[in-house]
Amino acid sequence: MKVKICGLTTLEAAQTAENAGADFLGFIFADSKRKISPEKAKEIIEELNGKALKVGVFVDESLEEIERIQRLTGIDIIQLHGQESIEKAGSFSVPVIKAFSIQNEVDLRKIEGYPVDYQLLDLPKNSQSSSKKTLDWQMIHRLRQSCNRLILAGGLTPMNVSEAIKLVQPFAVDVSSGVETNGYKDHEKIRLFIKNAKQ
Repeated sequence: MKVKICGLTTLEAAQTAENAGADFLGFIFADSKRKISPEKAKEIIEELNGKALKVGVFVDESLEEIERIQRLTGIDIIQLHGQESIEKAGSFSVPVIKAFSIQNEVDLRKIEGYPVDYQLLDLPKNSQSSSKKTLDWQMIHRLRQSCNRLILAGGLTPMNVSEAIKLVQPFAVDVSSGVETNGYKDHEKIRLFIKNAKQ
């Protein structure tokens, strides 16, 4: 099972994730409380041992700016988390993750044929204020053949990731807030999430 720890902003958290066996490390370059500057991300990436692939997260950013940041930081994979077109998603020279907000089967069926290397399924942004804390794992399992290299996100924690993996059988799992305490990456939670996912 592959694991992505996203929203990294410090070298210490990135090293904890990498040393614990994370396969992907995510750096957010879009508006977010976890936003990091390209320069800071570059500093962190240069200090890592290179075991994990580095992912840059963008939301409706220009093609030119994404490519500039990719060259500057050395990120390995581009994650598109906005309303990017199919044409844009297919225009990069490095692998691409496309994130999709999933509320129902109609949303899931829209993914078919999207020309990217990985498809990340997440909760809608407004779900934080609702009672829905995770995706409908059983629905995703039924329709997972629509997805290519499915990455499961949306409300995962060290406590529920094992169950999610058993039900969905994704290619990878993705977490950010689920390994935080008071808005900051919790190194023990990072280690426990990775351990539970890979078991």
